[in-house]
Amino acid sequence: MNLDLLSSDELEQLRNIIMAADSIVVCSHVSPDGDAIGSTLAWSEMLRQYGKQPRIIVPDQFPDFLRWMPGVETIMRYDKHSDEADAIIADADVIFCLDFNEFSRVDAMASSLEASRARKVLIDHHLNPTDKVDMCISRPQLSSTCELVFRLVWQLGLFDQLDRKYAVPVYCGMMTDTGGFTFASTRPEIFFIICQLLTKGIDKDKIYRNVFNVFSESRLRLQGYVLYEKMHVLAGGKAAYFTLTRDDFARFNYVKGDSEGFVNLPLQIKGMRLSISLREDTERDNLVFVSLRSVDDFPCNEMAARFFNGGGHFNASGGRLACSIGEAEEITRQAIAAYESKLK
Repeated sequence: MNLDLLSSDELEQLRNIIMAADSIVVCSHVSPDGDAIGSTLAWSEMLRQYGKQPRIIVPDQFPDFLRWMPGVETIMRYDKHSDEADAIIADADVIFCLDFNEFSRVDAMASSLEASRARKVLIDHHLNPTDKVDMCISRPQLSSTCELVFRLVWQLGLFDQLDRKYAVPVYCGMMTDTGGFTFASTRPEIFFIICQLLTKGIDKDKIYRNVFNVFSESRLRLQGYVLYEKMHVLAGGKAAYFTLTRDDFARFNYVKGDSEGFVNLPLQIKGMRLSISLREDTERDNLVFVSLRSVDDFPCNEMAARFFNGGGHFNASGGRLACSIGEAEEITRQAIAAYESKLK
């Protein structure tokens, strides 16, 4: 099965960039998810095969349910160590930008990243990648950035040299970005990759449990509360949205990551085509984070760009609104009304 992503010239360019670098930074987007953390850990593990000592820097906190992954203790949080991180970024020869398509996605790190004279390589699967990089490896049609990482490592001929410290985060990232291989995962190459990862001795069932079956009692009660009290069903049962406020977080002892996956829940309703989550920022006033998920041919990315200052994948997108949660609800209702014909 052909997994190649790059031409021979592009592959040689990537190899030369790696070999010429003494100082390498690997970074990912704000609020890192399983694919972000998985891809940075796996790519860094590969770089060590070249004798490199990469530094992983992410903008802020990532969910507790990802802290079990091998190598996670090497990750530096920019929000906790910004001065040190700025110095590392400024001194870097190469910066690998994983799982984000533009510098704004790294939030407070953006100015430092853009100012760095390092060569920048983007490895990502989101639409509309930035052109402010020296090498862009963008494949929006693929399931995850972890799938790109696997394919690149495979094409570089390094897969046989790597062990489960590489395979576990790759599998975790692919699994989380496809909802346990329930969407964006119909291509046979994905299951060939899984077969190869299993040869490294990973326990895929345990990885699933580590991510999806480790929540607190409070988180489970929050989920029930959202579905029973906060979910609004519109457009004749074709669309739904719900809100999460600071009061909700306080009531259910919220910790970062507790609402992960909630936006997918309304899609379990028969005939539902669109689900939208509105989440108040825990620290800043008048900031609402928006997540959109859809099935079949409903364009989440189009709605996100038009109404929520965002974008993303066709069936999975996000955005943010600089307003109150009440105003965000009104905008959401307007968005659903504007797209009602496409929901039928």
